Amino acid sequence: MTTNFTYERYQRQIILKELGIAGQQQLAAAKVLVIGAGGLGCAALQYLVAAGIGTIGIVDDDVVSLSNLHRQVLYSVQDIGKWKSLTAQEKLQQLNPEISIIAYNERLTTENALSLFHSFDIIVDGTDNFASRYLINDACALMNKPTVFGAVSQFEGQLAIFNYQSKDESTPVNYRDLFPVPPKDNEVLNCAEAGVLGVLPGIIGTMMANETIKLITGIGKPLINSLLTYNALNNEVFEVELSSNPVTVLLLPKDAESFKAMDYVFFCSASIQPFEIDADGFNDLIATKKVDIIDVRELGELPQIREFTYVQIPLSVFEENIPLIENETVVLFCQSGKRSRLAARSLMERTGTTKKIYSLQGGILKWLNNYQTRQQ
Repeated sequence: MTTNFTYERYQRQIILKELGIAGQQQLAAAKVLVIGAGGLGCAALQYLVAAGIGTIGIVDDDVVSLSNLHRQVLYSVQDIGKWKSLTAQEKLQQLNPEISIIAYNERLTTENALSLFHSFDIIVDGTDNFASRYLINDACALMNKPTVFGAVSQFEGQLAIFNYQSKDESTPVNYRDLFPVPPKDNEVLNCAEAGVLGVLPGIIGTMMANETIKLITGIGKPLINSLLTYNALNNEVFEVELSSNPVTVLLLPKDAESFKAMDYVFFCSASIQPFEIDADGFNDLIATKKVDIIDVRELGELPQIREFTYVQIPLSVFEENIPLIENETVVLFCQSGKRSRLAARSLMERTGTTKKIYSLQGGILKWLNNYQTRQQ
């Protein structure tokens, strides 16, 4: 490795026997993409730049506001109203003019994520919303890119490394193993809603930079397949080992096309909205004749339905038959609505917003009772 750098700049870390010249050369050759130049991103970026990461990308489409400054200390009042990515690039380049810093002044989407991630070795997730986290995770899982993840709220922060392929070739743990589906509304509040102690993103963001450096150089024990939680009020730290779940793998997009078809904003909002349809709504859809109606009960279950046309795909074989579901609008039913809700969520997770997906509220028994009452 022949990467050049100024020895004096990094002398204090080069003399560490665990790192040395070889480790510094690895840092200089590395390419790291940081998503989000907010609280976590500011702290991570400053130390990654100072450490001598050769190429650093910054993705952010937000502007600096006064409410940012208590925790995003890379910026000042003179920067209010300026683009974060461009401002961070300018300030960080002054910190270390020897490295390449690329600003992507754009929102991360399914359309640009794969092309952006392609040029980088490690993705650092400094975002603050679930839609972005699922998008980043799924893109990294698809491309086999390690993800350094961080999150903060109030006085507590979390840190982990996802999508890292170990030498034993075991299935990497990803974010969906921690949260298979997005939390419900008000279950997990963001910083704007719950508040955050200003120093906390600095602590967790710096730890994210540390984990990134460890991944690149191979020193220490990175938080691969582990979740670390830090409490700023009492300095308690605990670590939980994570394991992959074969079922979770089924939730990931299978290829670039299915990834680009996902609407992660809808996916995360859909989890906080009922996707059930009542009897009246169901009857209206039947009348349009532009709907796939699917019975997810097992073969032979009663009552038999003769009041409308449907196909039967039992829940036990539902996953493998999803490609056969072609209509844009789909209603699933079972006896009580429990199994059809599971099938509806599974279909939604696999197809994103390419379909309008409903579960018949109360199941077919409730619908039949309603139907027979109207016929009397």
